[in-house]
Amino acid sequence: MSSAFTRPPAYSGTWHPDAIEEIQEKAELGRYQIRGQATKRHNLPNFDDLVFTPAGLSRMPLEGYRERCDTKVVIGEGRVSRPLVLERPIMIAGMSFGALSVNAKRALGIAATRCGISTCTGEGGMHPEEREHSSKLVMQYLPSRYGMNPYDLKKADMIEIGAGQGAKPGTGGVLLGLKMSEEVAKMRDLPVGIDQRSGCRHPDWMGADDLYMKLEQLREVTNYEVPISIKVGAARIANDVRIACKADVDAIVFDGMEGGTAASPTIQLDHAGIPTIAAIAEAVEALHDMGKQDQIKLIVGGGIKNGADAAKAIALGADVVYLGTAPIIALNCHAPIYLEDYERLGTTPYECQHCHTGLCPVGITTQLPKLMARLDVDEAADRVTNFLNAMTMEIQLFARSCGKNKVSDLDPNDMRSLTQDVALMTGIPMVGLNGRQPWWTKF
Repeated sequence: MSSAFTRPPAYSGTWHPDAIEEIQEKAELGRYQIRGQATKRHNLPNFDDLVFTPAGLSRMPLEGYRERCDTKVVIGEGRVSRPLVLERPIMIAGMSFGALSVNAKRALGIAATRCGISTCTGEGGMHPEEREHSSKLVMQYLPSRYGMNPYDLKKADMIEIGAGQGAKPGTGGVLLGLKMSEEVAKMRDLPVGIDQRSGCRHPDWMGADDLYMKLEQLREVTNYEVPISIKVGAARIANDVRIACKADVDAIVFDGMEGGTAASPTIQLDHAGIPTIAAIAEAVEALHDMGKQDQIKLIVGGGIKNGADAAKAIALGADVVYLGTAPIIALNCHAPIYLEDYERLGTTPYECQHCHTGLCPVGITTQLPKLMARLDVDEAADRVTNFLNAMTMEIQLFARSCGKNKVSDLDPNDMRSLTQDVALMTGIPMVGLNGRQPWWTKF
């Protein structure tokens, strides 16, 4: 008997197909799953829940083609002899050689140099190609100490003490054996082809006092010339910011749970950390509590896709946005090419999350020469440059429309919340209320 209407499958709300498939896969493997990219949760509060309230009669907007809108940010100004000068409020996040191919590192470095911003080594040491192609290079100092030596520290333009990652707070890095090539293994002093799991905490400090001493050691190594930041995954962010302030870092870096990764326990991606938008609010409040808002820069990442997200993060209190996934996509991640290789991985473009396998069809997250050759460095660098330029123009567009001639002058008063949840998290008034009770309650 046929019907014009088809009844939807009677899936359980708890035991839906994804949950059943996950249990069956764990029963086969005997371990938790690992994958790349970011959380799959769709119900997180995010930057789309905020809107700008541009100028009208009460404030004058700026002419886009005739009035300047400054984007420069300086980290460590007045604190070190060689501060890091960024021509725009953007940094390329820490992504290691190992997680990324050397061609990807080259392309990111070329694009960042053209745009006057920095790249970051990530875990695993400073690759000579990255230092050559990045005019401003941040070196991560992580618990593993892979590839770490004082000579490379002296070559860096900023040191970033890595203490956590938004995609997997409270755990260390993962690099599976297929990506542990001879060159990667040599830089990390590890066996070729063996899975690498990093420590989750630094072996030589356990608290704020120890952290201050570690900072002093690094400042001595770098002759007090370059700024030093500390990076955490957004979780207990308010207390982490206070501890970083007590240690007197030059910048605090964090990414929310929307941050990406080359490899993480899948369950960690969806069930650990807090959303970026909530983390900014907590971090800014803690920074003000410590009286350090004018001295310590706030660098924020995690799910920032475009200039609107970036401008909103800055308006909430960030000084710089930290981009990882977006530049990788600009390189050509998820591009609908080499479809047969996606099929072999059991996935398709736009949903591929197989960075951890080392079998990246477009040559970005792999160490296999045949796949690496697919990423043309010059073309990839052009694509990332175009993306960064477009994103910068978008940030300036919102600043100008709000009557600001400096991007850094964007503030919470330039926005309204679309949802009650985000209004409560950020303190940004709901649209239509402007902090007041509804008009009808007055009568």
